[in-house]
Amino acid sequence: MSTIDLVRLTEQTKKLTAMVVEDEAVANELLSSTFKNFFSDVTSAFDGKEALRLYEEKTPDIVFVDIIMPEMDGIELSRRIKAINPNQIIIVISASNDIQKISESIEIGVNSFIQKPIDTKKIIELLDNITVLVNKKKKIETKTFSISLPLDLYDEVNDNAKAESISKNAVIIRALRAFYKDK
Repeated sequence: MSTIDLVRLTEQTKKLTAMVVEDEAVANELLSSTFKNFFSDVTSAFDGKEALRLYEEKTPDIVFVDIIMPEMDGIELSRRIKAINPNQIIIVISASNDIQKISESIEIGVNSFIQKPIDTKKIIELLDNITVLVNKKKKIETKTFSISLPLDLYDEVNDNAKAESISKNAVIIRALRAFYKDK
């Protein structure tokens, strides 16, 4: 396995926000303080109901959730978050080895499952995998950019793109930047 560049990793994760949902105070504090070294903002919750309220308020990029909690367990919380945002990245961090709960969390669509206790190497590998996942999602969102143009304008964009050997999107983006720079 290749070594992970911590400087690059931190540069990537500092662009993201996170939420830690863990009912055990010591574990919550440990995870939250560790993730504060990596993420721009870390919100902490001690049960599913509180987490759902905070999720709707803060909309973090990544949610780290324990399975077994009072009020609302991590499975139900994950289900409700996925109902709000089907693309939400959710990482289950749990000491539970209940195969039923693990398979249920996979069915809901959680992105990863990590067994407690967690060591530093596992956290770094997890964060590296998260940045890869986030970057893939951003690339997909970028590729879906489309715009409808009048035919004469389309022909002009197409001709400029061919003349400069660049994409039509690049021509449009450059024109938009120039337009908004003057505003």
